[in-house]
Amino acid sequence: MATNAPLSEFALFRNLPEELLDRLAAIGEEEIFSKGDSIFREGEQADRMHFLLEGKTVLKVKLTSRPESITVSAVGQKYESFGWSGIVPPYHYTATAICETDCKVLTIPGDGFMKLLEENPTAGFIVMQRLTELVASRLRNSRQALLKTI
Repeated sequence: MATNAPLSEFALFRNLPEELLDRLAAIGEEEIFSKGDSIFREGEQADRMHFLLEGKTVLKVKLTSRPESITVSAVGQKYESFGWSGIVPPYHYTATAICETDCKVLTIPGDGFMKLLEENPTAGFIVMQRLTELVASRLRNSRQALLKTI
């Protein structure tokens, strides 16, 4: 199902060829989630990447030292990306994404996403550089959240 989401608004996709964005949009699907819904759960097999269109979600992880999960990051800005585990081996989500509000999310299948990047290596390199920045940012957020629990 094709999406109508403006992919060029996402930092991951800014200034990429229009043809690539059209092909990504063609394999993407817009999904609606209610407040309190889980979009994905920590440890589950990851097969898609997610892009926030509306709403706010938080990323939570379980600690063996605590009974409750802790929030390590918030995804509350329109056009933010999350669920990068869907395109990075070993393809298991490293956190649980829970909707803090009703959300509209674009999901793109990881295998199709990577195939398009492989077919467009210059754009693929740019996307993967940007993805690395996203992962590094989430790692910093997680580290800070974990340090606060000590």
